[in-house]
Amino acid sequence: MARIQGVPQDQAGPMVKLVYIFMRRGMKKMTGREAAHGTGIEPVEVWALQPKMMSGMGKFQQAVRKADGVDERIKNLVELKGAQMIGCEFCVDLGSQICRNSGFSDDELLALPRYRESDLFSESEKLALDYTVAVMRTPVEVTDELFARVKEHFSDEQLVEITALLTVVNLDRFNAAFRIGSAGFSEGMVCVPPDRPAQEPARVAEVETQPLPGSSARRSSMVSASLESLSGR
Repeated sequence: MARIQGVPQDQAGPMVKLVYIFMRRGMKKMTGREAAHGTGIEPVEVWALQPKMMSGMGKFQQAVRKADGVDERIKNLVELKGAQMIGCEFCVDLGSQICRNSGFSDDELLALPRYRESDLFSESEKLALDYTVAVMRTPVEVTDELFARVKEHFSDEQLVEITALLTVVNLDRFNAAFRIGSAGFSEGMVCVPPDRPAQEPARVAEVETQPLPGSSARRSSMVSASLESLSGR
């Protein structure tokens, strides 16, 4: 359950009600199915507590998503990977089903956390995912060497499109902060697990004050544990 309640349909103003209608239709078109839990548009309902912000955010997302210079498969991949890194349960549930509905196999979804080791992705896709990982980290870790490799596969215009999409994905922190959970778009099917620290929130500050030489190993072990739990479903 989310930490705060959004604006329900019966309390929304005319403009917000119209947004709700279009969002529900859009979700059904992208996923090919209804949400198993709730309305399926919980993030929008929370944004509706600030209608002007909701409107501005929607216009920005619409402008970015209308761009069509990058293959849709790559855009779906980087968006899902970015959402996974943020740890947004709503987003990985939704994104996994969008990918599946657009032609991704379960094997491809399961391989995403370890995409570099998989032969299911092309080199261009792997580089786009490398770039995603670097952009989504805090601070951003896009090295000159990585950028040079990415430019061998993508034009400047395509890189602007991908980076703008990742900026939109970064808004998923909104959902994660409010703990907006899965709507069940992928219920009963394979879903990419959110990449979330094992520590309780109260221990995060303590962990961050310690040296982190083994942080990469910890991340790898968490991903392995997530994959094992998926395999056992």
